[in-house]
Amino acid sequence: MTFGQPLMLLALLLVPLALAAQLAARRRSRRYAVRFPAAATLALAAGRTPAWRRALPLALLLASIAALALALAKPQKTVGVPVERASIMLVTDHSRSMMAEDVNPTRLAAAKRAAHTFLDQLPPGVRVGVTTFSDVPDGTQTPTHDHALVRQMVDAQIADGGTATGDALQVALDTLAREPKGADGRRPPSAMVLLSDGTTTIGRDPVMVARAARELHVPIYTVALGTRDATVPNPGFGPPLLSVPPDPALLKRIADASGGHSFSAQDDQQLASIYKTLGSQLGTRNTKREVTAAFAAGGLVLLLGAAAASTRWAGRVP
Repeated sequence: MTFGQPLMLLALLLVPLALAAQLAARRRSRRYAVRFPAAATLALAAGRTPAWRRALPLALLLASIAALALALAKPQKTVGVPVERASIMLVTDHSRSMMAEDVNPTRLAAAKRAAHTFLDQLPPGVRVGVTTFSDVPDGTQTPTHDHALVRQMVDAQIADGGTATGDALQVALDTLAREPKGADGRRPPSAMVLLSDGTTTIGRDPVMVARAARELHVPIYTVALGTRDATVPNPGFGPPLLSVPPDPALLKRIADASGGHSFSAQDDQQLASIYKTLGSQLGTRNTKREVTAAFAAGGLVLLLGAAAASTRWAGRVP
């Protein structure tokens, strides 16, 4: 919670001042009270008033003063609203290492499901594209409102080949750079989400591409998928199994160089959770909304409650 006029919070000092004035008035009334010989008998006849009933009008009055003081300070809360003109590129790795079964049922199958989860979290107004890659970037869909096209490209991936992460990031960045500008002469806010599991084996340096992305204000969010002891069948000569550990250190360097964030996932549930969070974050932006009316209305209701309770049980306002 923030406040548009924080100096008005000084009005909260009225709460202890009102309480002190009320306590002083009660002490003064007891000091000058007229004593009657039959006071004890009259008290028994009238009955004892519960302590909470005597305190309720004052408590409501103090609460109403506090609420109205907060209303004067123009309270604001931060809410997430859909980003209407955002463009996001998914960059997905389908190299041979994505055949590994350390993530159930395979890394690639888990990645496909996670991509669907990501798309489910995005508002319809967000434009999404995708670049798929292994040895080379072999498929690109420019950002579109038709998320079904992106789903089709994601589902069509088959695990094979090497890992050309830098080339794929460059293709995705070039795609975002060609996005048309809006009426204000600016390109829409953009971001990339890179899912990969291995070290770059071919092509340009992905960290250099990430630095270029930062200059264009395109953060890259990276997700390292897999566990260190994963293996896949060797298609050539040598040992029957090849070790395919993920490379979270490289993906973190990519994210840091671009101004984005890095994540690691060792199972399909973790991956789905990360993609769900990213979809929510990238599909919305935080904005402040004033909630003065709620505090003002609450203060008036409390004030009316204080007056009603006081006249009902004490015959006077607090």
